[in-house]
Amino acid sequence: MSFSVLIPARMASSRLPDKPLADIGGLPMVVRVAQRVSGIGARQVVVAADDARIVEACQAHGVSALMTRADHPSGSDRLAEACVALGLAGDDVVVNVQGDEPLIDPVLVRACADLLTAHPDCAVATAAHPIHSVADFANPNVVKVVCDQRRRALYFSRAPIPWWRDGSRTGAAALPPVPAWRHIGLYAYRAATLRRFPTLSPAPLEQVESLEQLRLMWHGESIIVHEALEAPAAGVDTPEDLERVRRLFPG
Repeated sequence: MSFSVLIPARMASSRLPDKPLADIGGLPMVVRVAQRVSGIGARQVVVAADDARIVEACQAHGVSALMTRADHPSGSDRLAEACVALGLAGDDVVVNVQGDEPLIDPVLVRACADLLTAHPDCAVATAAHPIHSVADFANPNVVKVVCDQRRRALYFSRAPIPWWRDGSRTGAAALPPVPAWRHIGLYAYRAATLRRFPTLSPAPLEQVESLEQLRLMWHGESIIVHEALEAPAAGVDTPEDLERVRRLFPG
């Protein structure tokens, strides 16, 4: 099985300026991410950057990188440009690994690539893990996904779904008697799907929920979900997150 890992990296970050180049144990964060997934059998691992400084930092450490436009509205749009630049065929599998996840589980990345390869009727593979906390279930910052019996996603939402009518008579969310799943923001795409994404009109549900994956479902694409046993390590969004990760990589 052949697949590529693409890592979108943009310099602008309101909470952590120049985030891709943040030092973690003597290496830029985006380089740490690329190294983390370099041993999982991917045909190539490429950083798709919006700034020449990111490309230069990657190349200095033996990581492949290419420049993309700085005005892309999303990481998916950035990867669509990268797919064209790399000449990927429509059926090629591409895993989108975020450039701010230096602790990402390589096994999870490979699992999503394998899952999409095994299901040619699906355009995207992603992942989820069980929710065990009512607080997480009710938290709108925790995205939930409901699947059918074949593990195809039926819907993604910030709301607590599935809603347990009989257990929530007080109006408060309650963990349902069936598993509730938290979405993990890791995606494997077919290159043709990524190239098509920027041409799709934004979906009303996507805009209401502020969840980009709903655009693909709105336009009829199927998303299959890998069921992970536990939550992956958190990414880096704030200076506090960066310090937490730095303690694991003493320089």
